[in-house]
Amino acid sequence: MYVVLNRVQTKLKKVKHMHNWFECKVSYEKMLENGMQKKVTEPYLVDALSFTEAEARIIEEIRPFITGEFTVTDIKRARLSELFFNENGDRFYKIKVYFITLDEKSGAEKKTAAQMLAQATTLKEAIAVLEDGMKGTLADYTIASVTETQLMDVFPFDANSIPGEKKSGEELIAEQKQQAEQRV
Repeated sequence: MYVVLNRVQTKLKKVKHMHNWFECKVSYEKMLENGMQKKVTEPYLVDALSFTEAEARIIEEIRPFITGEFTVTDIKRARLSELFFNENGDRFYKIKVYFITLDEKSGAEKKTAAQMLAQATTLKEAIAVLEDGMKGTLADYTIASVTETQLMDVFPFDANSIPGEKKSGEELIAEQKQQAEQRV
């Protein structure tokens, strides 16, 4: 569908949820197999609208899995253009892809970099997951690099899983601080 605005023709796209990924690092005491406790810091990926929401979501998502005290030590924006999930995968691989376009005026090849994430068990499988996900893509691309990440899990936004009385990010953060103060 095309719309003419101020004599400029623009194509309208269907509005869909734009992912805003944040890498959150969580520090806690982990019980090792030999019974010893070790302080670990693990990265997770969260889909959120802001840094505040990212912190609240990671607290909410990992609270059931970590016994005892934990701290969100770092949050940074993760610039990912696409994620490819694979329920058989137990690792996440960051894949740098170059989209190749041809400049019609000069005839020169132009490469545009994009970072993507694929869930897989092996590096080879990560490439296969990416290629399967890119099947419908009309643009030419090349894979520049594939790197295994340290990500423990990815938490995409799911509008269907929002409970009726959900706490705000500020309420979750205040609740965590209050629990930490009570333990001291």
